[in-house]
Amino acid sequence: MKAFVIERYGDKDGVRAREMPEPRVGADDVLVHIHAASVNPLDLKLRDGEFKAILPYRLPLILGNDLAGVVVQVGSDVTRFAVGDEVYARPGKDRIGTFAELIAVHQDDVAIKPAKLTMAEAACLPLVALTSWQALVERAQVRPGQKILIHAGSGGVGTTAIQLAKQLDAHVATTAGTANIDLVKELGADVAVDYKQQTFETVLDGYDVVLDTLGGETLEKSLHVLKPGGKVISIAGPPDAAFARELGANAILRLAMSALSFKTRRRAKHRNVTYSFLFMKASGDQLRELTPLIDAGKIRPVLDRVFPFEETREAMEYVEQGRAKAGKVVVAMT
Repeated sequence: MKAFVIERYGDKDGVRAREMPEPRVGADDVLVHIHAASVNPLDLKLRDGEFKAILPYRLPLILGNDLAGVVVQVGSDVTRFAVGDEVYARPGKDRIGTFAELIAVHQDDVAIKPAKLTMAEAACLPLVALTSWQALVERAQVRPGQKILIHAGSGGVGTTAIQLAKQLDAHVATTAGTANIDLVKELGADVAVDYKQQTFETVLDGYDVVLDTLGGETLEKSLHVLKPGGKVISIAGPPDAAFARELGANAILRLAMSALSFKTRRRAKHRNVTYSFLFMKASGDQLRELTPLIDAGKIRPVLDRVFPFEETREAMEYVEQGRAKAGKVVVAMT
């Protein structure tokens, strides 16, 4: 089958098309003919080897972390799906590889595609929708009336998290560039801070939760907008020991991750708030929770551009260069 792979880490020009063996289909797997897959910042980080210490993939590695497609084969123990089903999924972290014609995914990680979405639209959602759900519903346990700040509201995670937070009856603030202020308000943001005109930490205060998608200075400044007892949940900040435990990492790696986040956790504690790092997990059950909201139009994908599969490397460069105006970039198979 055709796939886009990396053969060594850190080579930005090293994403190339090549023939790869078709996946083996286990008893609990569904084999999916991929129709569309979206590009995520995670793909760039994996290409560059940023997670090689904690996610030791075997090279050559097929990139790609979410998909929409059609089931073409089911394993002997599969009960939820049949050949011909249209599905979407974020494969488990140990079984990525959606920039390909085919992928075998465990049935627990797959859900029936929202009926009202095209394949390209559906491919926008699995990773960012699961990230939003796990941050806001699982980790933060957002309650009606709480004040939530979501950074980079026009990005893939941001556009989805704003909509989910409004479904949880939260008061939502977000940050965005001038060109996207109207978009994030349309998605439901109650307060939209134009980061080109204002600094969010000077105009926002008393927030219960911050979903940080940027890390760095943005993460540090986010601690100042939280009220006592508030939470900052980051998908871009330093990993912590809890994440290491989730991975089943050894004691040395747990200690190293704890050290990486020590300063941030110490500053959070000083302000009587908490910091945690989130690396989202695959979950077909959670996608099934989200699907009715998507079919009802309460959460909609924001699609920036579709590239043909043959231009997967160009699609990754487009994302890396920050050329996407809003939402997700997708590669579509012909």
